[in-house]
Amino acid sequence: MTELWQQRWPGCPPVGYKLRDPYREVWVRFHSLPESKRYAEDEGEYTVVLERHNTVLDALFAGADVYVITPLWTAGAEVPSWQPGAEYWQSLLLQDDPDPEFRTYCHLFAARRAWRRGCIDELLRDIADDKVAGVLITDARMQHIYHPYDGGADVLLATPEERDRMRDRHADWLSSHPSGL
Repeated sequence: MTELWQQRWPGCPPVGYKLRDPYREVWVRFHSLPESKRYAEDEGEYTVVLERHNTVLDALFAGADVYVITPLWTAGAEVPSWQPGAEYWQSLLLQDDPDPEFRTYCHLFAARRAWRRGCIDELLRDIADDKVAGVLITDARMQHIYHPYDGGADVLLATPEERDRMRDRHADWLSSHPSGL
């Protein structure tokens, strides 16, 4: 996985918030609720959140296997234990400091699964509620990346043309901010 990541996304670690700037030409952000509302307040709004996530995820991954990559952030280099079904992938030192107490490590765990609509709804709901952060979903060839966050998702596609088609298909879900944020 590491070699494939480095070939496809060189110079950038597999950390969602770090991907947008170096790959802006293939990046688009979708908001998960109308009018860029950040958090769902009732079941009707959660339905909209999950529908938007699953619509884009289906367009990216229907019929394919995906990696669901979940980070665990710690102050120590020791790899923590993780949930069943996910395997340890790698650890990254994201913030170095002479004082070990101020270092930040990101330990990545990956689970490979066949994509089907709704298969990660529980995780997407936890992300929407800001209980989980930093998740990446990618196809087995790492051509597409879906990075959901509380409020929407950053999507990285294989080409600018593919990004434009996806952006145009879901134009109502875009931010009105000029930067696309």
